[in-house]
Amino acid sequence: MSIARHPRLLEVTARIEQRSVASRAAYLAVVQAARKPGPYRSGMGCANAAHAYAAMPASDKLALRQERAPHLGVITAYNDMLSAHQPYENYPERIRRSARSAGATAQVAGGVPAMCDGITQGEDGMELSLFSRDVIALATAVGLSHGVFDAALLLGVCDKIVPGLFMGALQFGHLPTVFVPAGPMSSGLANDAKAKVRQQFAQGLVDRQALLDAEQAAYHGPGTCTFYGTANSNQMLMEIMGLHLPGSSFINPGTPLRDALTEAAVQQAVVLSRLGDAGLGYQINARVIVNAIVGLLATGGSTNHTLHLVAMARAAGWIISWDDFAELSACVPLLARIYPNGSADVNHFHAAGGMGFLIGQLLSAGLLHEEVQTIAGPGLARYTQEPWLDGDQLHWRPAAAQSADEQVLRPIDRPFSADGGLRLLQGNLGRAVVKVSAIAQQHRRVRAPALVLNDQKQLEQLFKQGQLERDFVAVVRYQGPQANGMPELHKLTPILGVLQDKGHAVALVTDGRMSGASGKVPAAIHVSPEALAGGNLARVQDGDWITLDCEQQQLELEVDAADLARRTVELPDLSDRQRGSGRDLFALFRQHAAPAESGASPLLGLF
Repeated sequence: MSIARHPRLLEVTARIEQRSVASRAAYLAVVQAARKPGPYRSGMGCANAAHAYAAMPASDKLALRQERAPHLGVITAYNDMLSAHQPYENYPERIRRSARSAGATAQVAGGVPAMCDGITQGEDGMELSLFSRDVIALATAVGLSHGVFDAALLLGVCDKIVPGLFMGALQFGHLPTVFVPAGPMSSGLANDAKAKVRQQFAQGLVDRQALLDAEQAAYHGPGTCTFYGTANSNQMLMEIMGLHLPGSSFINPGTPLRDALTEAAVQQAVVLSRLGDAGLGYQINARVIVNAIVGLLATGGSTNHTLHLVAMARAAGWIISWDDFAELSACVPLLARIYPNGSADVNHFHAAGGMGFLIGQLLSAGLLHEEVQTIAGPGLARYTQEPWLDGDQLHWRPAAAQSADEQVLRPIDRPFSADGGLRLLQGNLGRAVVKVSAIAQQHRRVRAPALVLNDQKQLEQLFKQGQLERDFVAVVRYQGPQANGMPELHKLTPILGVLQDKGHAVALVTDGRMSGASGKVPAAIHVSPEALAGGNLARVQDGDWITLDCEQQQLELEVDAADLARRTVELPDLSDRQRGSGRDLFALFRQHAAPAESGASPLLGLF
């Protein structure tokens, strides 16, 4: 029996479809023009084909020359510095073997960079982080540009990697595309215990060795970090959008089930390559985009996706806005508490019922579109199942009907909160987003004097000097995509957390980003327009009163409009944030970056 969909779900979807008529038609015209009736390598010049096959085993060359067997292109984000991507080291040979067993061939078509925000946090390299997404999109397109592939396998996990792979692959939307996850590391030191040590270090209560011991106990092996930041939000999105195999997102690396799912993903790509209309570009319709937003809200996912999902949707011709997130957030309940919204990690979430239980609950309430095309076939109901091994044979069975731990994962009739915890703030400072799912009720409204900073390091210095023992709203500006590449400011979290714990009313207002693990301090982030682009953040002065009200969705500078307009703006010297550590190479990206609400991409005008 079909379930009536929630009216808000239908309204938002219809509005996205209406506003995207022209852009979606233009995108589909490009995809349609690239489709061919047979293998994409058929008809290539002999020299072109010989280059593509030259290094392949003789048996694979023979299959390719016959131009009947599907040929899969692999784009990999493997490197062995990032724990989440280290497991991909041995995937290519496993993929080639699996492809041969399915009567196909496969090649690594290219590699993409994969940087870690956790490593670059607070360092110069963080100012390359957001734009690395667009570099990855470009590199993905280069890898798939050779015109010899019938389907694509995308190997990536972390923050900018999955959005970049997605955006790049959509330029080849005629190709069936399967995302292949690697899974989270096993649980280590609890995330809340790690956060406590960070706060103690910020106060000088423990030394650097104690901090390093805690960090290494938390980040201790291959796989994705286990907190629910952007990387694991990516994995949730790929599954709820039907781009992973059902139940495959949170299976640990190096396990028989993980290996079986990798091989099954390859074989499914072969199946899709033989269908005429299974291309990624056709699959990603407005219903799929709305399902992604719902999944993000229901799990308390990363605020970074108020940038990434906008850019990802635009790459397929769909135009979404923060209003869409806010309207859906008002009706989508919070069903999961995973750190920083709770004490559990993603392994606990998966054990409690995971994606299969979550999707089943949302479908039962009409809060997801079931009628979508997935890599596993038509209908999202397929994703209410979970994989299991019978000996060495992979099967799927219905996911748990009940949560195994309601402290981690709740049914739809007993949510943690009635809304998704993501709010759109508006006022004379612009538009911003705030994630409230980890903010206690008493901290959701802050009215305090502004402390104006043009560099996050200034706040650290003031804290160490003992000058922050008071109520304030930290205005950290010139952190937007045009100013310095929009770095995350997660290094400020322990400082502000300590002050809040002492009883001070503190908040953050910034045109930069926070981590995907945005936490207990209210933070109005992604303020748009940014200070460098004429936003009123540039006119705030020390001591101005600011109201940040999550419940009333207000971000207001308490200065008369005429007085505010008369204030002159003195642009700080930003040269030290635009030189060195590779930042010089990204000047073109900064100059052409879209506003935050439009996805902050320098490529969006091309789609």
